[in-house]
Amino acid sequence: MDHARIEGIVAIFSYFRLMSRLLIALVFLGVFFSSEPLLAQHYLIPSRFAESPSPPKPDYSDPNNWCALPQRVDEADQAPRGHQPIGIHASADVFYVHPTLFSDKPKTEFQWNQDVRDPELNRQVDEWPIRYQASAFNAAGRVYAPRYRQAHYSVFLTPHLDDKRQALDLAYADVEAAFDYFIQHDNQGRPFLLAGHSQGTLHLARLLKNRIIGTALQQQLVAAYLPGMPIPADSLAGLPVCLDSTATGCWISWRTFRWGYQPTQAPHMHAEPVCVNPISWVYDDADPQGDTVQAYVSRGHHKGAVVKPFGRIYPRRCDAARYRAVLWVHRPRFPGSFLIRSSNYHAGDINLFYMDIRHNAALRVQRFIGGLTP
Repeated sequence: MDHARIEGIVAIFSYFRLMSRLLIALVFLGVFFSSEPLLAQHYLIPSRFAESPSPPKPDYSDPNNWCALPQRVDEADQAPRGHQPIGIHASADVFYVHPTLFSDKPKTEFQWNQDVRDPELNRQVDEWPIRYQASAFNAAGRVYAPRYRQAHYSVFLTPHLDDKRQALDLAYADVEAAFDYFIQHDNQGRPFLLAGHSQGTLHLARLLKNRIIGTALQQQLVAAYLPGMPIPADSLAGLPVCLDSTATGCWISWRTFRWGYQPTQAPHMHAEPVCVNPISWVYDDADPQGDTVQAYVSRGHHKGAVVKPFGRIYPRRCDAARYRAVLWVHRPRFPGSFLIRSSNYHAGDINLFYMDIRHNAALRVQRFIGGLTP
């Protein structure tokens, strides 16, 4: 075989190798950026909330109005290689609320809130946050995840605060109704965790104040995982922040950004948002406004991320530290991560720390149940 032909073959193999790496990179980016800021095309609904009809209210006695239920196989039952969901006989439950995926130009008359009968949007919810977020908690308990009339991403862009409030109120009403149904018909007094992300976190923080804190249900609460939104330290009075990896009856929050990035704090906040390191699970509220990096944890302690395609665990890829009220991580080391240009890692709040969350949620349930044992 002549030299020119050999060079041609080598060039072809090099090309396909490069294309394979780029494909892996794009696949990774597709799941890493699987939440609202980057899926959204910044479509701003031109009509006002009052001009748009509201979709029908879901009936939570109908299994079709749940993304995940323990009595059937769904995306919340996925587990990484070598792991299994705890199963229907678990001692605890998980109530999970997904983030915003309603972000494109609405295709129906329902502009501000999703119609839960929308099959395409329901498929997206199931294949992204239910598979890559809700499943992180299936080693801790039976997962319940309602479909709800999520508010359109426009609520985070609109200058009309009354439209934002009404759309989020409608969405929250569904979350509250689903939780009430879950407690009345399914929970049967078992310990439970709350878990959400982004818009889901907003609704769960409100649910804690309206339905749990100061009631008998607070005694059943193992922990609330509330990443992806700034939750001020003083906003959940009566429920402490989790100080370490085994604390129970408490709540946890963080927002992930590339090392060195400082997001603008919302002007209405009177206290710094809580930021718990999701690798060490240590929270120290001393000097939250200081200019020093706190609670740094190296990549060696990272239990692992899970990205697309679902199944493989990527351990020791992320470090993490708190700076003021946010979580800083250096660019995670994945195939194709060199393509990540955004400094906002919001979409990776959960799946970047998937195995850390999986292990920690199960540990908190074990400690909670052990604490109940005479």
